Amino acid sequence: MCTKCTNPDPAFWGRCPVCETTWQLSTRPCQRCVLDKKVRDLLSDSTGAIGPELAPFHKALTSAERPDIALAWLSRSKAQDLLERIARDERPVTHDVLDELPPGKVLAHLRSVLVATGALPPRDERLIALEKWITTTVQPRTDPTERRILHGYAVWHHLRRLRRRLGEEHTTRLQDLNVRCHVTAADNLLTWLAREGLTLGTCTQPDLERWMADPTISYRDETGHFVRWSVQHHHARGLTYRTVRWAGPLSTIDSEKRWADARRLLNDDTLPIADRVAGLLLILYAQKITTISQLTIDDVDIAGETVAITFGTSPVVLPMPLAVLVRELVANRRGKAKIGIPHDVPWLFLGGQPGRPLSDSQIGLRLHKIGIRPQQDRSTALFALAAEIPAAILARMLGVHIQVAVQWQKASAGDWAAYAADVSQQGRS
Repeated sequence: MCTKCTNPDPAFWGRCPVCETTWQLSTRPCQRCVLDKKVRDLLSDSTGAIGPELAPFHKALTSAERPDIALAWLSRSKAQDLLERIARDERPVTHDVLDELPPGKVLAHLRSVLVATGALPPRDERLIALEKWITTTVQPRTDPTERRILHGYAVWHHLRRLRRRLGEEHTTRLQDLNVRCHVTAADNLLTWLAREGLTLGTCTQPDLERWMADPTISYRDETGHFVRWSVQHHHARGLTYRTVRWAGPLSTIDSEKRWADARRLLNDDTLPIADRVAGLLLILYAQKITTISQLTIDDVDIAGETVAITFGTSPVVLPMPLAVLVRELVANRRGKAKIGIPHDVPWLFLGGQPGRPLSDSQIGLRLHKIGIRPQQDRSTALFALAAEIPAAILARMLGVHIQVAVQWQKASAGDWAAYAADVSQQGRS
């Protein structure tokens, strides 16, 4: 409020009649008290009490930094309907209970708030959605043999391997997309075979090559994986589908753009600090946006003037300009979520849903908006680093697989094994 509109006369101000602590320009209940009443009305059971499992959710909503935003969210008919249905249900609030409600963005946000406030335990929502998608993809197949093969490929091969890799982590967007592409490819091939009056067991190499000759076919590499898996598991015989070997980066390696982008991100204070740090981690340290998305404040070590960050197994000490930005990001992390933000959120890049990080797809979109091309610019960074650093050190430092580091080293002609052999040979002479 400006100085001219401020009146020190106590009679000019009104006190909230409910909490009696908020001074405002009217004597009506303040926004926070209105919010509290609305939440109580929505969450109360038949006895007028709020269940203990919903108490943290009630507290998070009513203590929101902006009660007007919380009120606006609650005013949506879908949000009100969902909360009323949850409160009326006599069962404890669980993920299974929420799964019975109409799906949509409102339910997804409500679930994230309940998780962030401790009313629900964390759950890998992307993995749950993937499992449901696989079921809806496999079940429509009318042939029992085809359905069994597709189920084995999707569930016992891809899902089991994904769960083993995840451990305690959650599924990333790229992992989800990888499984969906492979299962879609297998489903498409089985559909084509059925249309041609064939099965995997009767398909011959000429039949497969006839399919491969169709220029409209998609997911060729993924289909090749399904064919090789089918032969290995004796669903098909005598079929070969060559593996496409990686031959180095497809796009031009533009080192000048890399350094120009780095200077811009280090010095342009008009850009959001989270975008600047994410972009610099990608173009200087070749980090995937999936890795950047999952970074936590525990991955950052601040000791005096030194700031280090761990991508793989070895911490990387950051140069001073970037260290200043990372230090500031850690101290002033802010996401778009305004409701149900837990105080112990570990993520370095906070997302729009309470308690969740900024997703890799969101990071990718934000980087594109500031002129960073994630795939091409990461290739440039990997190419440059592989030419300067031995593969074993590169793998430990960046958290990439040793074979990936070796491939990029060969592509950049930075063959450190040959270099070491030459040095050793010179030492003997």
